[in-house]
Amino acid sequence: MKKLFIFTLMLSSFVTTTAQENVNDLLTAGIEDAKRFTTDYIAPASEGLAFGMNNGWFNSAKAPKRFGFEISLIANASFIKDEKKSFELNVADYENIRFPDNSPSKTVATALGDNDPDITVIVTYDDPIFGNQEVELTLPTGIGSEGVNIIPTAFLQASFSPFKGTQIKGRFFPKVETEDAKVGYYGFGLQQEFTSWLPADKIFPVAISGLVAYTHLDANYDFTDTEVIEGENQQIQTDINTLLFQLIVGTKLKVVNFYGALGYLDGKSTTDLLGTYVVTDGLLFSDEIVDPFSIEQDISGMRATIGANLKLGFFGLNADYTIAEFDSASLGINFSF
Repeated sequence: MKKLFIFTLMLSSFVTTTAQENVNDLLTAGIEDAKRFTTDYIAPASEGLAFGMNNGWFNSAKAPKRFGFEISLIANASFIKDEKKSFELNVADYENIRFPDNSPSKTVATALGDNDPDITVIVTYDDPIFGNQEVELTLPTGIGSEGVNIIPTAFLQASFSPFKGTQIKGRFFPKVETEDAKVGYYGFGLQQEFTSWLPADKIFPVAISGLVAYTHLDANYDFTDTEVIEGENQQIQTDINTLLFQLIVGTKLKVVNFYGALGYLDGKSTTDLLGTYVVTDGLLFSDEIVDPFSIEQDISGMRATIGANLKLGFFGLNADYTIAEFDSASLGINFSF
């Protein structure tokens, strides 16, 4: 029974122009091959989003006064490293895919990279009438083809101090709808200044805090109306859930302060290809596939941050840089009350 390598193309590049022009050329011989390729293709993008959406949780190690309230607008840019732009496609790991020149493996683009020049593969499938058949497919490229080298994120964040040294934090990015795509995320965190428990905390030269934060992102792309392939409720659903553990140390000056932190990120991303797909086998046969596959990826890693905070009355400005799987720079505008 023939399956669709188009699943991979739709998931990784949200329905390519090639797919829309010639669906029959995208018919292939294995869901497992499509899932295997997709897993390697999207992994760096999921990882980059997970690390990027966990930046900016703190701008100081010192907690505000009791009942203090702060609202922040935070922008972040995660930088894409060269090793995240490609992966090694080894044909021995696939059942029905080979390169036209019979190479055992090639370096191909991830969702963050670019295939320049194009890279093609030969996909073998079994036609009910004509037997073993082959079709040549061009592998999807990534955002690198547009010269994009960063993953941007932005969010609104608020914090409240119900007790001395304690901050309860929340962040939110409203679900944005663009044509048939939706994306949004939110998070909750708790930061505790340990030095606030000391008897002489006011004369202690630095503040030391701990932070625990949860962040959730969900995105959906409904491509049923594109009519790339016959079916119903065709969509891609992605969910990313993370926990961040952070130890923060910073100065306790009135105007300008510096802070540094060490932390660990742990999370999981799940991407589902959902809906009904009517796959045509040659000219006379077809098959229906429901909810073709789901991909789960564990995400984890250490991170180190260094930054500075300028405070002028109720207005504050902070900037920091984080070294991790995806290095990143963040800028925050803060209003304290």
